Amino acid sequence: MYILLVSIVIGLFIAILFVNLYFRAKVFKVYGVLVRNRVEFGAAHIFNRQKLEEEILPKYPQFRNEIESFIRHMRYSIRMASVLLFLITAFGAVLMYFR
Repeated sequence: MYILLVSIVIGLFIAILFVNLYFRAKVFKVYGVLVRNRVEFGAAHIFNRQKLEEEILPKYPQFRNEIESFIRHMRYSIRMASVLLFLITAFGAVLMYFR
């Protein structure tokens, strides 16, 4: 049982590393386009769709696809990392209990 739980935790660490590298590659590609064209927006725009549509998208209509792609990848990577961190914490707690 102990070896299985340790293997799961190690697998989850590897998964979080893979998710980080995968989304970093996807996000940096789109981020480079946005930086080169000086498209600026803050974290509030990433998490608030209404604010994004009211303030940023009308200002940069030609980069709508890049902005939405960047935000979609950021949200998904944050969601995946949160789930994996929760699982690592849960399995770590089980390991501490059974040890």
